[in-house]
Amino acid sequence: MATATPQHRAAEARADGTAELGDAAFQAVFDAAVAADERIEPRDWMPDAYRATLVRQIAQHAHSEIIGMQPEANWITRAPSLRRKAILMAKVQDEAGHGLYLYSAAETLGTGRDELLDKLHSGRQKYSSIFNYPTLTWADVGAIGWLVDGAAITNQVPLCRCSYGPYARAMVRVCKEESFHQRQGYELLLALSRGTEAQHAMAQDAVDRWWWPSLMMFGPPDDESAHSAQSMEWKIKRHSNDELRRRFVDICVPQAESLGLTLPDPELRWNEERGQHDFGPIDWSEFKAVLKGNGPCNEQRITQRRRAHDEGAWVREAAAAHAAKHSPATREGRAV
Repeated sequence: MATATPQHRAAEARADGTAELGDAAFQAVFDAAVAADERIEPRDWMPDAYRATLVRQIAQHAHSEIIGMQPEANWITRAPSLRRKAILMAKVQDEAGHGLYLYSAAETLGTGRDELLDKLHSGRQKYSSIFNYPTLTWADVGAIGWLVDGAAITNQVPLCRCSYGPYARAMVRVCKEESFHQRQGYELLLALSRGTEAQHAMAQDAVDRWWWPSLMMFGPPDDESAHSAQSMEWKIKRHSNDELRRRFVDICVPQAESLGLTLPDPELRWNEERGQHDFGPIDWSEFKAVLKGNGPCNEQRITQRRRAHDEGAWVREAAAAHAAKHSPATREGRAV
């Protein structure tokens, strides 16, 4: 049997009445666990604000995976070869799985999946701003794989060490699959870049359009981020938005050179003193406009999500009826 953590023992003591611990004592146990890099588990005591922050972040992450299926699924029927079609179908399927892992992690915090989806459909919860941009050409599928999934990996690998156990464990598989997606996107762009002049131009155009939205994926600047500092204190996040953004730029520059493509930033250059790349200013007004629902595809994305949810109601009802029919209680009733 696994040894119970101090958090677990304290929660059990409070539940069975063998210890009269006030919130301050439980807070001290929680703080010590976080400071010691111990995992917080669903049965452990946690501050309400910690739980709410996790629900918000995990839900946004899950929503992004589900909504993110749309711009790429749009190209499954138009992929230029059977190989490309199979790769893209597998990737979209992976994204659906990622959403399920993450909704399951959120449910361990006491928030039902139906509640989270209702908040998504009503606009009370957000998904990543990047998925409100259109995929205009086949090269966009490659740009999404290389840049968008690359940014996701940069942001999500540290989440494998998140202080909340179910989220951290879900991220291990998610990151492995996202790494494969990033390589697929890079390989697609490489093929286009080394193809005809028109194919190279199409690849460059896609990178030009997706570069800046990919940098926005990391969230607002640190001095404008409402949640980043507290999330880092709780070790939900391990790095700030700006730190992750700089790391992503440093990764992309040599990869772009290998692809034979140019990143659309005339101010991008190596800073010898800092040992990192400097890059130009981000248009945060565009980011805020997209978050407010004014992006190119905001309405299209959420309308399609609502429609898919409504049209799938019969599947959920049938699954629930099947589960009820074969539940132990039902079988025992039939036996009686």
